[in-house]
Amino acid sequence: MGLIEEYISYIRDIRRYSVRTQMIYSDVLREFSGFCGAGGDQTLLESLNHQTIRSYEVFLMDAKGDSPRTVRLHLSVLSGFCRFLMKEKRLTANPVRTVAKPKSEKRLPAFYREESMNEYFAGTECDASEENLALITGQDKASEAAYSRRLERLIVSMLYSTGMRRAELIGLRIRDVDFSRRTMTVRGKGDKVREIPLVSSLCKEISLYLQSVETMVGRTRSADEPLAVTCKGLKLYPVFVDRTVKKALGQVGSITGRKSPHVLRHSLATELLDEGADLNSIKELLGHSSLAATQVYTH
Repeated sequence: MGLIEEYISYIRDIRRYSVRTQMIYSDVLREFSGFCGAGGDQTLLESLNHQTIRSYEVFLMDAKGDSPRTVRLHLSVLSGFCRFLMKEKRLTANPVRTVAKPKSEKRLPAFYREESMNEYFAGTECDASEENLALITGQDKASEAAYSRRLERLIVSMLYSTGMRRAELIGLRIRDVDFSRRTMTVRGKGDKVREIPLVSSLCKEISLYLQSVETMVGRTRSADEPLAVTCKGLKLYPVFVDRTVKKALGQVGSITGRKSPHVLRHSLATELLDEGADLNSIKELLGHSSLAATQVYTH
C-alpha cells in the first residue's frame, strides 16, 4: 500500500472522514503527485519541500486558474498529509507551513429570512397535520403524494429547527428521538455525538410522520431503522434531500437565492445570534469543533 493509500485509510478508519472528503483528499494528493512526476513513494517524499509545494501553488493559480479558496484547500490537504507522515516518522517537518497561502475574500454565509421561512411553514401546515394522516392509506398514488408532502415538510422542519447537517439527518434512526425528554441524538463529523433539544411542535410533527411511514410500508418498524425514508421505505440519500429542499423552498416567492440544506443550517444560526444567543451555545448546537467556525455568523 502506497503512502497516499495509507493516508486515505487513516482518514477513513481512524478520523472517520466522510466518503466525499476522502475523495477530495485523494484527488488532491494524486494531482500533486502527478505534478511532481512522482512514480513512487520515495519520489513523493522528496517532493514534499517548500520549493516544490510553492511551485505547485503557482501552477494551480496561474496555469489552472484555480480560485484562492481552491488553492487553500489543496494546501490544507497537503498539510494534513505531511502531519500524518510526521506521525509515521516519514517526515521531520511540515513544509506546507512555510508556504504563504493566497488571500481569499471572506464570504458571509447565506441565510433565509425568518419571514420567508414562516411563509413556507404557514403554507404547508396542513401537510403535517393530524387530519392529513387520513389521506395516507397505503401504496396508492394519492397516499404517495400526501406522504411525499409530509416528508418534504419534515425534512425542512428538522433542518431548519435543529441546524443539523444533511448527513446527520440521513443518519438519524427512530431511537435517536426521545419524545419524553424532547431531545434528538445526532452523530456528526468524526462520529461525534451531540444532543439537540426539540420544540414540542417538531416532536408532534415527527410523531405523526412516523405513523404515516408505518401506514405506507404496512408494518411496524424497529427502533434501529432510519427515521426518515422514501415512500418506498428506503433510506434517504444526499441528492434526494437536496432536491426536496430545493423543491420545497421554490414555493416561497421571497426566497430567490440558493436553496440547500446547508443554508437552512446557516439560517438557524443567524436567527439565534440575532436573538442574543451565546456564541458558544450555537457552536454546541451546530456541532462545530471550534468557535472559529461559528464566528462566521457574526456578520
